[in-house]
Amino acid sequence: MKRPRRLAVLAVLCGTVALTGWVGAELAGFGSLGIESTGAPMEVGRATSATARAEHVDAPRATTPGKHGVSVAEIASGSAALSDPPAMPQPAAPPVLFAAVSPTDPVQNAARPAVSSEALDGCSEPDVCIDQYLWSLYERTPKIDTLKVEERIKVKVKNKGKTRTVVKTLTKYITEDFGWKDPKAAQKAGMSLKDYVIGGMDQEFRRKLYNALRAMDEAGLSPGITSGFRDDYRQELANGNKAAPDSSYHGGSRRGGYGHGLAADLVSVKGDTRAERCTWSEILWKWIDAHEKELGIGRPYLDKDPPHVAPIDGKEYADKRSAAKAQLAGLKKPAKPN
Repeated sequence: MKRPRRLAVLAVLCGTVALTGWVGAELAGFGSLGIESTGAPMEVGRATSATARAEHVDAPRATTPGKHGVSVAEIASGSAALSDPPAMPQPAAPPVLFAAVSPTDPVQNAARPAVSSEALDGCSEPDVCIDQYLWSLYERTPKIDTLKVEERIKVKVKNKGKTRTVVKTLTKYITEDFGWKDPKAAQKAGMSLKDYVIGGMDQEFRRKLYNALRAMDEAGLSPGITSGFRDDYRQELANGNKAAPDSSYHGGSRRGGYGHGLAADLVSVKGDTRAERCTWSEILWKWIDAHEKELGIGRPYLDKDPPHVAPIDGKEYADKRSAAKAQLAGLKKPAKPN
């Protein structure tokens, strides 16, 4: 992949930098493979409890930063510049992202899940304990996404002494808390949030996901779940490029509905700042790519929908992974001869 495009995708995921017009043009095709969701739902604050989220299920909210915040970037085509950022840090060293973050960004303390892996090893009811482990990773992960909003405006320009009106597109990247959506869908379905989000996934997929997340946790990657099961109603609430409500592999009715969800969205909650958590999420996704055969799960869309994972022996992976690889290969420049 071309490095500018790769960094542009990261900028959309983390919502931390102002992009140039040419990067904006590259991002216009982001998610063109028909992904389930746009961008990575990266967190900026402490996770709210299921109870607290349920109390506000009818109150979606978009957040904007203070004077020093960088979660909203406005771009008029061709009007800004982006410098070449430093290289991605290695996991062993303290991560340093290519963009600055708000100095008030709170610390997320998520060193371990609510249910320890040691306790699960001796569990008498494995499926119950698996669900509890998955739920603990869902609970500890704030649900934040970066949305691209475009607005067309008329501006007057002078050319060779003549004034004329042209239409320009103003693009904003807005950080939105989507933690209200799952509780609202669960309430509509008449079930608890845990039964909805975790119980709606296919049981065999939950076992694979559990083993994979245990491996990630033990590797020090601090995984978190931002999305599990989603029915048709919940899919209608999703933003950006996405599958039709009944066609989502998260659990759309055409895919079998409740109990048959075969997708989840994963990020890392490791790090003391949002920038570090964004960096560690990319490290986690690449770790999944390197271990997908052992894990039994992989990323069908690769960097087009980084958090999205599915069984590697499933239809979604078979249908989408080859297309994602081909598109990424087309973006890479041929190596120069020595």
